[in-house]
Amino acid sequence: MELFNYKSRIVNIGDVPMGGNNPIRIQSMTSTKTMDTEATVAQSIRMIEAGCEYIRITAPGIREAEHLAVIKNELKKNGYSTPLIADIHFQPKAAEVAARIVEKVRINPGNYTDRNKGKVEYSESEYAAEVDKIRKSIRPLINVCKEYGTAIRIGSNHGSLAERILNRYGDTPLGMVESALEFVRICEDLDFHNIILSMKASNVKIMVQANRLLVQKMIEEGMNYPLHLGVTEAGDAEDGRIKSAAGIGSLLMDGIGDTIRVSLTEDPENEIPVAMKIVQSFGFRVQGFELQENESSKDKKPLVNPFQYNRKISSKQGLIGDGQPPVVILNENDFNHEDIHESFLPDYLFTSENKLKSVDGSGTKHEFKTINANKDYKIDFSNIGNSILVIKSDEECPIQKTKKVILKLVDQGNLNPIILKRKYSGLSKEEFLIRAADCSYLLVDGIIDGIWLQAENLDSMTICETAFGILQATGDRISKTEYIACPSCGRTLFNIQETLQKIKSETSNLKGLKIAVMGCIVNGPGEMADADYGYVGTGPGKITLYRRNLPVKKNINEDKAVDEMIKLIKADGNWIN
Repeated sequence: MELFNYKSRIVNIGDVPMGGNNPIRIQSMTSTKTMDTEATVAQSIRMIEAGCEYIRITAPGIREAEHLAVIKNELKKNGYSTPLIADIHFQPKAAEVAARIVEKVRINPGNYTDRNKGKVEYSESEYAAEVDKIRKSIRPLINVCKEYGTAIRIGSNHGSLAERILNRYGDTPLGMVESALEFVRICEDLDFHNIILSMKASNVKIMVQANRLLVQKMIEEGMNYPLHLGVTEAGDAEDGRIKSAAGIGSLLMDGIGDTIRVSLTEDPENEIPVAMKIVQSFGFRVQGFELQENESSKDKKPLVNPFQYNRKISSKQGLIGDGQPPVVILNENDFNHEDIHESFLPDYLFTSENKLKSVDGSGTKHEFKTINANKDYKIDFSNIGNSILVIKSDEECPIQKTKKVILKLVDQGNLNPIILKRKYSGLSKEEFLIRAADCSYLLVDGIIDGIWLQAENLDSMTICETAFGILQATGDRISKTEYIACPSCGRTLFNIQETLQKIKSETSNLKGLKIAVMGCIVNGPGEMADADYGYVGTGPGKITLYRRNLPVKKNINEDKAVDEMIKLIKADGNWIN
């Protein structure tokens, strides 16, 4: 079954085509106010000069949509013809205005339809009636796009699905896919095919599963539209880079993706070099990558379900295997307890006796057997006993080949715990953060029980922090506070970069909590569905605090909001001194 033998059609966006055999395109979004022409143009130029190939600008209303013409003309005066994308929410008329000006408009199905009617069930006729409403509301936009040659990105975001979709499919990857495909089918009925699709989430596993499922559904329906990849609200600094590489990189290694946007809570020009490194590391345009099937079974079922996370069944040896959180291993010679923060201590050390011992020296020293994935994956596994298996591969060995070695074991019903040992060389710290995220390709499918990273010229603290950061990015092990933060845009109602840093400095002691910092209410409450607490801009200088997805303190003055959030966390008993 060639599940990912997927080649997209070409969609022209201005004079920068996407899809087919074109390079994976890099894009970002301005964080300035759209009506501030000077700031938006200046930031766009910085993004373009950093390597950005498409510039996205928010157009929340008709006034901002009309102003895109001014911005476009100013960029042309400065010698820049980079295609512009209008980011639309709630107002279909704004999309119709923008489509006459820019090369592409982005719409979110969940925000383009009626929401929150309080219905708990839809009959087939009611469901069909809602779809017919969508057809009527989107037809004018499609007519404009046909006339002006404008592309549409249909973007489904986890956490902002329409009530009708949630009632039928839940807040799931399937719901995300069906939400987008409803629009695609309408577009095709109206003979419009200038379409790009995206499935975004701040949860890496959901983002990967949704995009894989979308590809399968499109293949089944004879569609081949290009895909835009991104992990929403990835945050900033090392965590934002690792999380983005984990999600985007895993899909690029499947041969999925035609354009990417790295969403960091930093200036947008900072996103571009990170995106370039991700493409350089993982965007080698694999075509026809096969989903390995059970060789011994007549029904040819896949060995791993790519659309649903399930941990590989393995025996328990100490802290390793049997569904326990994946472990982190470090060479004993590289270990200095004083150099590594307590939160990032490895679980096991590799000793000079060729054994694994716990970091505190207690417990059993575990035997292990090494399998070299760099060799042909058709390895004889008949003499491995009950030891822990260490699958060794260096950076030159594609992680897909390592996966085939592991799936060969799965096919044979092997229950040995599996550790991935991955070696990297000649990398800077930022390059290592991104390259090492190729481990995520195995973590999102639940087929390894730990990671053992090696990197020349990098200190043990960097290696350990990166290892734990990868496990946190994939949701396999939470070792510190996780921050879900949007990258800011023209809708943002406060300085989100400064606020995020303030919140991080005040709450970094809270191990295991997820805190969301969102610029506005357009996607904020939905996109932070996984967070324990949310800080959302709801008006100029006003913040609403959320517990999970429920508002608990509304319209607080911005200068008091961080303190109020801390009070809320303490009142819930989740504060750690």
